[in-house]
Amino acid sequence: MASQSNAPLAAIFLDRDGVINKNREGYVLSWEQVHFLPRSLSALRRLAQTSYAIVVVTNQSAIGRGLIRNEAAREINDRLISQIRLDKGRIDATYLCPHAPQDNCNCRKPKPGLLLQASQDLNLDLTRSWMIGDAITDLQAGIAADVQPILVRSGRGKTQEPLCAARGLGQVPVVNDLKAAVKYILSH
Repeated sequence: MASQSNAPLAAIFLDRDGVINKNREGYVLSWEQVHFLPRSLSALRRLAQTSYAIVVVTNQSAIGRGLIRNEAAREINDRLISQIRLDKGRIDATYLCPHAPQDNCNCRKPKPGLLLQASQDLNLDLTRSWMIGDAITDLQAGIAADVQPILVRSGRGKTQEPLCAARGLGQVPVVNDLKAAVKYILSH
């Protein structure tokens, strides 16, 4: 992440599971369960060549449910970033919500807490930023933070897409995967 001045940067926020790596029905609980989605690494290589800050924002309720320790979840994120860097991609920061849904925290998407915290920490211009996710909650968090959302059909996106119109999200761009989302952003 490089900025020529102190002006806020635009960012691309990425959900993790279902956007970068495959979703698992029983949560990603170890590094061995991380499998990059096709084309996600090439998309991250392309993003690394831009001036966008690249920020992962992920709900990890498995921590709040007692299925995985916070340290283990952070280690998975660290290894994910290391692998992306080895492949010439870039992730500038990761933010995770460790809470279970019933905790009613401010950081669990669809609330915008993770995006707002990243904006504050990294000096980001949310109005020029994008949120790429595979769930309605990702889109809602983006909108709540004044960020332009994009739904990808990878992960849960195929099943979430038909629900968008009923939730007032019919205008949200829908693309097949992270690579298509990056292409869409760079062409707009």
